[in-house]
Amino acid sequence: MAFWPSIVVATPAHSGVGAALTYRSELSLAPGVLVRVPLGSREVLGVVWDCPSERPEGLTEAQTRAVAGVLDGLPPLNDRWRQLVKFSAQYYQRSLGEVALAALPPQLRELDSVQLARRLKKRAKAAAAEPATTGELSGHDLSPEQADALQALATTSAPVLLFGATGSGKTEVYLRATQSVLETATPGGTNGPESPTQVLVMVPEINLTPQLEARFRERFEPAFGAGSVVCLHSGMTPAQRLSSWLAAHTGAARIVLGTRMAIFASLPGLRLIVVDEEHDPSYKSQEGARYSARDLAVYRAKIESEALAPARCQVVLGSATPSLESWHAADQGRYVRLTMPGRIGGGSLPRLRLVDMNHQPKGAVLAPPLLAAMAERIERGEQCLVLLNRRGYAPVLACHDCGWKSGCPHCSAYRVFHKLDRTLRCHHCGFTERVPRACPDCGNLDIAPVGRGTEQVEEHLAALLVDVKRPDGSPARVARMDADSTRLKGSLEVQLAALHSGEVDVLVGTQMIAKGHDFRRITLVAGINADSALFASDYRAPERLFALLMQAAGRAGRDAAQSGASEMWVQTWYPQHPLFATLKKHDYPAFAAGQLTEREQAGMPPYGFQALLRADARTQQAAQAFLNSAAGQAAGLPHRDEITLYPAVPLTIQRVANVERAQMLVESASRAALQRFLAAWQPVLHACRSDPQARGLVRWAVDVDPMTI
Repeated sequence: MAFWPSIVVATPAHSGVGAALTYRSELSLAPGVLVRVPLGSREVLGVVWDCPSERPEGLTEAQTRAVAGVLDGLPPLNDRWRQLVKFSAQYYQRSLGEVALAALPPQLRELDSVQLARRLKKRAKAAAAEPATTGELSGHDLSPEQADALQALATTSAPVLLFGATGSGKTEVYLRATQSVLETATPGGTNGPESPTQVLVMVPEINLTPQLEARFRERFEPAFGAGSVVCLHSGMTPAQRLSSWLAAHTGAARIVLGTRMAIFASLPGLRLIVVDEEHDPSYKSQEGARYSARDLAVYRAKIESEALAPARCQVVLGSATPSLESWHAADQGRYVRLTMPGRIGGGSLPRLRLVDMNHQPKGAVLAPPLLAAMAERIERGEQCLVLLNRRGYAPVLACHDCGWKSGCPHCSAYRVFHKLDRTLRCHHCGFTERVPRACPDCGNLDIAPVGRGTEQVEEHLAALLVDVKRPDGSPARVARMDADSTRLKGSLEVQLAALHSGEVDVLVGTQMIAKGHDFRRITLVAGINADSALFASDYRAPERLFALLMQAAGRAGRDAAQSGASEMWVQTWYPQHPLFATLKKHDYPAFAAGQLTEREQAGMPPYGFQALLRADARTQQAAQAFLNSAAGQAAGLPHRDEITLYPAVPLTIQRVANVERAQMLVESASRAALQRFLAAWQPVLHACRSDPQARGLVRWAVDVDPMTI
């Protein structure tokens, strides 16, 4: 007897291949089983979606190919996981196989059944060698606000927005909520309702993983074993990712810590999802399926709860500066907002001091009063943090004789000057060259950096503070933390350890130092060059700037004994801007109310709904021709009268790696209308690829709920 399984494989949406392909099999395959199947001239991994015993109508046996092999030894991916993948593919307008296979670890996609069996045997041996655990769970005393938040968490099934000030102890709430879930573990199998309970904790960036991992391991490994806490993020090796994924899928891992990719981890016993710093734009993928892990966390908790009733899966979104979408959802009553305004130990939030750069010496990188305040802190043994969201030494190298600038030959952007290795590096395509000895156009030897990056500010501060002494009489030490300084494996941990131990007096860094970190000795934070976001064309820019500055301010004064003297300095040319008035009071609710009023008047999210159609082509004309053709052929599609299609325009960075990029904004006041229109538009988009004017099109993609326009 033959079976005709529908199997999803990795096929991008723009390829035109359907959601699932039909194969034949001598065995009945359960939905969710992993198989290897032929696809073209290759053999690839696939996921069984359905397995009917009757051949689909109109399909002959000669038109199908046989399943090459089944990956035995793994429980099937359960129906809740498949429902999450199906929803993601539909909502974000991607193919089912593209989302499903991207959610699996890369190494798993390459293994056959024999290789997988070896891995599973090795894991079983390692697990058997681990000593039995008899430790007890311990924790810190709870503040009244933390206790109230945990009590509310235990009594509500709606998504929870945990609005807690920086330093209010949100992490301890996450730990206690996790403890509560794990202590209700049910004995039994490794898949389905009887799985041991599991918790997913997400952070926006890899650099926040080590310190959170340390706290979770310290708290839970004594009671649940060395393999009970695992991580999932792109900084891990393929072997590490496979090991963590298998531990989560089989129920051996009770807690999974990860970045946005972890939302698709197979967790059969999932009962709690925590999204820390839920406002962070890093939760929105900017490539591939372009999904929002925060939004999918809310949906995943919903389907887990529906399937496992009366058991439930709780989702907690935590932030000191929530996204306006989440804040609006709480205003509407769709989320439960829990507030923790006080800092642990009764410490106060830092005082904001605005430095009007109009009244400072011309060309000053740091205002003299700010430098004096930093010197005073260093002499007292305290630490300072300087935030500049631009890495490298200078954004551009220029010749002032002929006007040459260090443009990238492959992108419509400048290459950044990195002084440490004397290179010009494009941060978009990665093209790198040595700094020329003279201007390539006119031969002038006097080429100079324009603008400032973290490397230059680090160098500048070291020179300005050269005479400042620490309490022990040693000179002040300045360090830098950004994507360049933490590129090597283990370097992030080393730099964080140096800061925590007090070896560093002033830390200069990008936004990666401004969120999530618990720096106990920092009492002064300075934000420089923040004005560029005040008048940006992106309507989300004020929200991001306010969140960045407020999060950065939260790094100061986390030790209650020093909190009264902690300060946040912001250098600005526009001190009267209303954003600074609310920032001065640490009044996020007032800021959110003002921004939401503006968004409502303009019909912007969360009051309106958007998608972007992006096109990459060899020429800008071809990219825009594809978009215009797609818009022209959209007439007559469902809900077209409820949709606004804006003209095609180039992206801000128009060319990257010799590929021209253009986009078209799609808006609607109705999410349902937008979704139905986009679904009906898909066949039109496939057909537009063959438009003669669009010859040279490389790829196209739909970005639903875009974070940047």
